[in-house]
Amino acid sequence: MSGHSKWHEIKRKKAKNDQVRGRLFSRLAREIMVAARLGGGVPENNPRLRMAIENAKSAGMPAENIERAIKKGTGELEGEHLEEVTYEGYAPGGVALMIEVMTGNRNRTVSELRHVFNRLGGSLGESGCVSWLFEKKGMITVDLDTADEDTMLEIALEAGAEDMQVTGDAYEIITTPEDFEAVRQALLERGITPSSAELTLIPQSTVSLDLETARKVLRLMDALEELEDVQKVYANLDIPSEVMAALESQLAA
Repeated sequence: MSGHSKWHEIKRKKAKNDQVRGRLFSRLAREIMVAARLGGGVPENNPRLRMAIENAKSAGMPAENIERAIKKGTGELEGEHLEEVTYEGYAPGGVALMIEVMTGNRNRTVSELRHVFNRLGGSLGESGCVSWLFEKKGMITVDLDTADEDTMLEIALEAGAEDMQVTGDAYEIITTPEDFEAVRQALLERGITPSSAELTLIPQSTVSLDLETARKVLRLMDALEELEDVQKVYANLDIPSEVMAALESQLAA
């Protein structure tokens, strides 16, 4: 299992806690708002909005919340004007971080990010300092009990996927950004509903961490993800199996 896949598995487990805290719904609503503002409020004509709505439904977001977010995005309801910005930095151990935010106030966001980095042993970097380490890809996650591996692999590769691997309790399908929607639609047409589908950043090289450094990095990433403006945090960390086991036991505690 690659370092990125290990971290993605942890993030899926953390998402359950995000739902309890309400942070996941907030992120999903912001994505819907921005997608509707940029591409219009009709899902059939706006692939990004369609995907955002499907992800929101998969997470159990109420229909009225989804509709309200769409109307805020299109201007039918009053809402904050959000812009997408990506920030870069370093975590303990030299781990590179990419932070995607949606903000109505860049000055506030930068101040909050810098405070978290300084408090937890990281540093906010200049634009371009770590982005070269990451590549944009489509990632589609499907629960293992949805279909057998041969069937999943056949559907994914025929639709244009680059790779598929088993990660914990799920299939993880990787695509180019251009083929992402075609692969997702191919799965849906075969009656397979992904548990998540998103455009993501995958590191091209990783930093292996010991348990103590991993805790520090994850503590920083957790604090960044708690900020209201932060949508996603990506890292080029690699978690050895024994460290992964220790982290999982802490998550379960």
